[in-house]
Amino acid sequence: MVGDSEINQIIREWTAERSGDPELREVDQIRTAWLAEAPPTPPRIPAQRRTGGLTAVEPAHPAFVAAMARRLPDAPAELLAAAARWWQMVGEVAEAEQWWDAGVSPLDQRALDWRVAGLKPSDLARRLGPLTVLEHLRRGSAPAWCVARLQRQRRDGAA
Repeated sequence: MVGDSEINQIIREWTAERSGDPELREVDQIRTAWLAEAPPTPPRIPAQRRTGGLTAVEPAHPAFVAAMARRLPDAPAELLAAAARWWQMVGEVAEAEQWWDAGVSPLDQRALDWRVAGLKPSDLARRLGPLTVLEHLRRGSAPAWCVARLQRQRRDGAA
């Protein structure tokens, strides 16, 4: 189980939102009935500009969901599947597990932003002054700032 209290809080909030509110149950029933009447079309996302059109979003790959369920057995399956769909669009199961081993749950969508900024799981344990990169990020430092500091460290260390 992940020791990250932020992730546990997200799971608790998500579960509470889905659990008992009669209004939410009614909305869910209406949504389910409406979707049952709609023709079955898979969700789609815009394709890259040069190809045009739409690309189908694949359902969560069972390997991703299983890897996440091993680490978070109490998390709702829907939440695991949603996170797995994001990770399978950008990387492999092994990469998601590397982020997790570095201290960031793949359920934490900030990891995707950090990845896009150029950070790797191995960067999170590196020190920038008295704090690690992960500590800087959790305190609100911009990922681009951390990347720039790491690049400066590498350049200064190599010179």
